[in-house]
Amino acid sequence: MSTVAEAAAARAAGTPAPEALTFAKALTTAMADAMRADENVVVFGEDVGTLGGVFRITDGLQKEFGEQRCFDTPLAESGIAGMSLGMAMNGLRPVIEMQFDAFAYPAFEQIASHIAKMHNRTRGAVRLPLVIRIPYAGGIGGVEHHCDSSEAYYAHTPGLKVFTPATVQDAYRMLREAIASDDPVVFMEPKKLYWSKDLVDLAALRAEFDAAGSPDGTPRGTPAGTHDGGRRLSVDGAAVVARPGTDATIITYGPSVPTALAAAEAAAAEGRSVEVVDVRTLVPFDDETVAASVRKTGRAVVVAEAPGFASVASEIVARVQERCFHSLAAPVRRVTGFDIPFPPPKLEHYYLPSVDRILDALDDLQWED
Repeated sequence: MSTVAEAAAARAAGTPAPEALTFAKALTTAMADAMRADENVVVFGEDVGTLGGVFRITDGLQKEFGEQRCFDTPLAESGIAGMSLGMAMNGLRPVIEMQFDAFAYPAFEQIASHIAKMHNRTRGAVRLPLVIRIPYAGGIGGVEHHCDSSEAYYAHTPGLKVFTPATVQDAYRMLREAIASDDPVVFMEPKKLYWSKDLVDLAALRAEFDAAGSPDGTPRGTPAGTHDGGRRLSVDGAAVVARPGTDATIITYGPSVPTALAAAEAAAAEGRSVEVVDVRTLVPFDDETVAASVRKTGRAVVVAEAPGFASVASEIVARVQERCFHSLAAPVRRVTGFDIPFPPPKLEHYYLPSVDRILDALDDLQWED
């Protein structure tokens, strides 16, 4: 059914019509909804107030909520992270923005040494409900320090959750859940997807989020004996099958999901049924969904933009090999960025995983013709 037809059907049924929403607007809406629901949620960072952020993700928040709840900071990422730590320790729920992926490196000492360790350091007495939003990865014609895929640094740091949505719906859903978490979340936003658009039923997404607030049960992916404000989170530690298939599995996340789906479509034209699994949360990692898919298909390719050496892709390959060894018909392959600094804009298309590179990896999975 077309967008127009779906909207007309919704009006006829007396229900709110789905609306075309960009990935960026979904993030803005998630923060606004969280700020309306909880006065302890505050947003701050470089140029997030009056300007609305470099990518306009915080556009309108200062106007609606005032300068006390959405405000600009000096150009000092370490100070931004350190301030969020103190605020979270004292009852607030800060959502901070790092303008670009590599701009967050000066804050890494605060993140790795204190934000990630405070809960353990205090023997569970202190929780840190804070979100670190990081626009990351390439595909926008940017230069180095603006296009890093830095997720491995955070995924390797115990005490942090790492989320990276790939769809408009998940942009809203996952940011709401990250803000609701009582643990620190590094929220990696694929910059090149900011302008992607989809038809979204916001009323349904809001109802889904509210329904997850039941006080019984422990949120999936949360260590035993802990909880996130009594919420049962639906995305935290839950991968999703983005496209079903039977012959091979592509495991991917964030900015590489659309490319993986395009490769699966191209493979279908060649007679191969390829399943695509969107990991969604790198930490906690959903071994169950990933392993079930690979056991079913017997072949796997892991796709990610980051350099391949010592990467999240490497970890996924290891976990698949450990859990699915006897189901594999071929070694697990990787399609990643190269082990070099991010290239100049005119060369980034050689660096980024492409449909052709993914199809070549699929062809290399020891098929018997």
